[in-house]
Amino acid sequence: MSDRGYVLGTQDEEIERLGLQHRVWRPRALDAWRRAGITVGQTVIDVGAGPGYASVDLAEIVGPSGKVVALERSRRFLDALDARAGALSLANIEAIEQDVCSDGFGDAVADACWCRWLLSFVEKPQRTVGHIARALKPGGVAVFHEYGDYGAWQTMPPNPDLDRFRSLVMQSWGDSGGEPDIGLNLPSWLQEEGLEIVELRPLIDVVQRSSFIWQWPLAFMRTNAARLTELGYATDEEAERFATVLDRSGADAWMVTPLVLEVIARKS
Repeated sequence: MSDRGYVLGTQDEEIERLGLQHRVWRPRALDAWRRAGITVGQTVIDVGAGPGYASVDLAEIVGPSGKVVALERSRRFLDALDARAGALSLANIEAIEQDVCSDGFGDAVADACWCRWLLSFVEKPQRTVGHIARALKPGGVAVFHEYGDYGAWQTMPPNPDLDRFRSLVMQSWGDSGGEPDIGLNLPSWLQEEGLEIVELRPLIDVVQRSSFIWQWPLAFMRTNAARLTELGYATDEEAERFATVLDRSGADAWMVTPLVLEVIARKS
């Protein structure tokens, strides 16, 4: 899979950023999985697994009697997952190179599916939701974290460089066939596939520099300012400003994070 096929790239720096992002969001993922009933002995599909940070956590939850199927189209990301699973002696992860839009995952093969920040980027998100629905066993659950209002991301007071960066990020997603606020479509798509919505939660924070959550958008802006230049969306001068926006914020600055929708749905 070409690096250019990913809006944010698949380079080592991006893999490291995704690791930080997962550490920031890990408590909420673990809480969602617990409420969804993911437990020992189950088969869980990690849809769009990336370098597999969530796959490793899920593998430890389901244990040796369970299985995690990590679906990811980037061989580079899967190599990172294989290395991590090997280092942790986790033998219950099956990493599969697959485009989750094009190919189905099987029928009634999983107790649960997990999907985070994937549907915003793919060209056929509704088709992917259909693959998820068909892969679930009766009573199986699907858990999603997808953006519902990416434009909610602001600093207080507003910063024009952050506003410009956010606008260009959203434009780059759209130009590649994605939709930043795809979470707004999820409930209706899931219901069309015969799933019942169990929970809908908005996940949003207002934080200062001292918060670990601040590190999530900070790392994103540092690594992806140059990516916007590489893709032709920003000048070198803009990229330099974007990369340091949050570093230049005062100690008393506040930030509102993008709004993420958590959706838990169950197959009847």
